[in-house]
Amino acid sequence: MSASTVHEPWLAYGGRRHRGPQPGAAALQIAGLTFRYPHRDRPALEQVAFGVQAGERVALVGGNGAGKSTLLKAIAGLLRPEAGDIRVFGHPPGGCHHRTAFLPQRSELDWRFPIRVRELVLTGRYPHLGWLAWPRRRDRQSVQAVLERLGVAGLAERQIGELSGGQQQRVLLARALVQEAGLLLLDEPLNAVDQTQRQAVDEVLTEQSAAGVAVLAATHDLDWLARSFDRAVYLDQGRIVRIVRLKPQNSGNEAAECRTRPAVRVAT
Repeated sequence: MSASTVHEPWLAYGGRRHRGPQPGAAALQIAGLTFRYPHRDRPALEQVAFGVQAGERVALVGGNGAGKSTLLKAIAGLLRPEAGDIRVFGHPPGGCHHRTAFLPQRSELDWRFPIRVRELVLTGRYPHLGWLAWPRRRDRQSVQAVLERLGVAGLAERQIGELSGGQQQRVLLARALVQEAGLLLLDEPLNAVDQTQRQAVDEVLTEQSAAGVAVLAATHDLDWLARSFDRAVYLDQGRIVRIVRLKPQNSGNEAAECRTRPAVRVAT
């Protein structure tokens, strides 16, 4: 299944029906975004404005407290902005919820929760199921395909509390990918991942962008930044200080090879 294919759930969460992208709309467009946490004098985000096109990979760069995680959560619809506008494929956050997948930082999950890896990744299919619907064969096939692609299929029956930090990170990425969204919001996706697995993760994200998926990722890894992103948005104290277009580091042959490998799809 491609990111543009939609299976309408019989009883959608919160009564929200799946909505297709507006014709000609960017994957993400932000204008004048301001957000302030309660009882804080300074905004966590102030007048943030930029866009991400389909198939584009954009990095969010900045120190701790710069506003990267807050911005990703606002785009995902988890935080309500004080001012400004966010559009995902032409719709407000939540209006296109099945097309937006969010990978939080590992520290935000309770890894003691008694659930197996396969079951956790399967929750990424829930936006396509809605209430009262059991996972279908194609949902389970999608989970298996993503687990294999990220090299964690052998961990599928383990409890999530038994995983190392790097394994946890890849499982969270698998959960995001299995949603088959058109926009991936990734908060430090390479955190605790070793060098070998970083390359595997990068290859998977390259496949996604080649298939038209937009990627917005917060990162501190400057080597990964220069090698793998089209643009970098630099944040400082909640404001954009600069946006830099990055030159691709891959050779033409390597880029062509990446684009011949399809993104992970559901068998139908």
